[in-house]
Amino acid sequence: MNNKNKRLAILIDLRKCIGCNACSLACKSENDVPLGVWRSWVKRVEKGHYPHPGEFFLPILCNNCENPICVTVCPVNAGIIRPDGIVYIDPHRCIGCRYCMAACPYGVRYINPKTKIAEKCYWCHHRVDAGLEPACVEACPTDAILFGDLNDPESEISKAVAENAVQVIKPESGTNPYVFYIGLDIESVEARQDEENGK
Repeated sequence: MNNKNKRLAILIDLRKCIGCNACSLACKSENDVPLGVWRSWVKRVEKGHYPHPGEFFLPILCNNCENPICVTVCPVNAGIIRPDGIVYIDPHRCIGCRYCMAACPYGVRYINPKTKIAEKCYWCHHRVDAGLEPACVEACPTDAILFGDLNDPESEISKAVAENAVQVIKPESGTNPYVFYIGLDIESVEARQDEENGK
C-alpha cells in the first residue's frame, strides 16, 4: 500500500464518547497486549465545580506526532516514522532503556512485561496496510472515533476537522500531535494532570 502522499490522523468526538472502553478492549485484543499494560485507555475527567459538577470521557492513545520527541531520544534509532505519519518501534532494535517513555509528554508508551521492549499504539498499522481501520475505530459503538487521511480533502476526517473546532492535548510540547479532539475541555484535562502529578 502506497502511503507516501498520506497524512493519517485520528479525530475523537468527545460529545459522542460514552466511556464504554470498547476501543481500549478492542486494542488489547487486536494487538495481544499483556495484562497490566494498555496501548490505549479511557480517562474519566471531572469538570466544573459544585453545585454544577460534570465529567467527560477522554480516550488516550499515541498521537503519532509529526515531531515525536520519543524518536529523537532513542539511542539505538528504534523509533521510525512512516511516510504516512505512523510512528512505530523496531522490536529488533529496541533495548528497553525507557528513554522514549520518559520523553513522551503523553505517557502512552510502556515496557512489554514479556518481551522487555517498549511498545505503544501504532494505529494498528497492520490493519491499515490491509485497507482496514484501526481496531478502536471499528469497535466504537457511537462512531466517536474517525480515522483517515488529512491530505485527502474528500475524506470524512478532513471534512470533520474543517467543520469543527478541534483541539490537541499539550500543544505546547511542540510535538504536533495527530490525534484531534472535538469538545476537549483543556482546563479540566490540565487540572487533572496537575492533580495526578501532585502539583
